[in-house]
Amino acid sequence: MRSYTLHLPRDAGPGEAQGLDRAQIVPDGFSWGAFAFTALWFFFHRLWLAGLGVLVGLVAVAVLGRSLGLSPFTGTLVTLLVSVLIGLEASSLRRWTLARRGRPVRDAVVAGSVAEAESRLMARWLDSAAPPRPVAPAFPAGPSRAAEPVIGLFPFQEGRR
Repeated sequence: MRSYTLHLPRDAGPGEAQGLDRAQIVPDGFSWGAFAFTALWFFFHRLWLAGLGVLVGLVAVAVLGRSLGLSPFTGTLVTLLVSVLIGLEASSLRRWTLARRGRPVRDAVVAGSVAEAESRLMARWLDSAAPPRPVAPAFPAGPSRAAEPVIGLFPFQEGRR
């Protein structure tokens, strides 16, 4: 099972069907495409700054490896490790870029496939326009509770440590 996040424009209101045509669903976890194609994956997803940063980072690693005189095996191993790091962080960079462009995370769901995540996220988004159900208070608001100041989760009592 994988987690997925729903990204909508800031002006989309809860329950609006019009905002769903501009929705983007981002899977969390390792990205094989970003691992294999690195900067090209970022450019394909229109993540220009992240793609440029990855490209500059890969060139810097290659130049640093050459200047240190690393063997071809060690250079390949370092490049492979950097690609694994890129594959691990690609989804986070994609979410960061979407939030920066005015499409923050609106919901998250755990699902077995993209289709299941899409149907659950869309159903939850459309149901979010319904008025919230009243929730019973966790503690009764009696006179004895109102007089005691609360620090964190525990009432403050003079003279006790």
